[in-house]
Amino acid sequence: MGRPSGIDPRRRVLTRNPCARIICSINLTLSIDDEVVQQARRRAEAMGKSVNQLVREYLEQLAGKSDREAHIAELGELTRNSTGNSRGWKFNREEIHERR
Repeated sequence: MGRPSGIDPRRRVLTRNPCARIICSINLTLSIDDEVVQQARRRAEAMGKSVNQLVREYLEQLAGKSDREAHIAELGELTRNSTGNSRGWKFNREEIHERR
């Protein structure tokens, strides 16, 4: 195959046009116990997400597709929704690093 006529191979021009992002989706059928699905729905609702979103995020993480911004947002959400109680304990750097 030859190169298209009229194109000088020494001239490489980069355009400023944004590239289109093509997203393909598939349907996936899973066999999951009804009680597990109900519990997952309750937990997802408490997190402000859908079960579908949680499964998608888990599979992306499993596949190695990590999104730093998503992790930061998740940490912020977990922090806001934390029900932890320090019972008045305050962080003390010297105490934590004290040699024992």
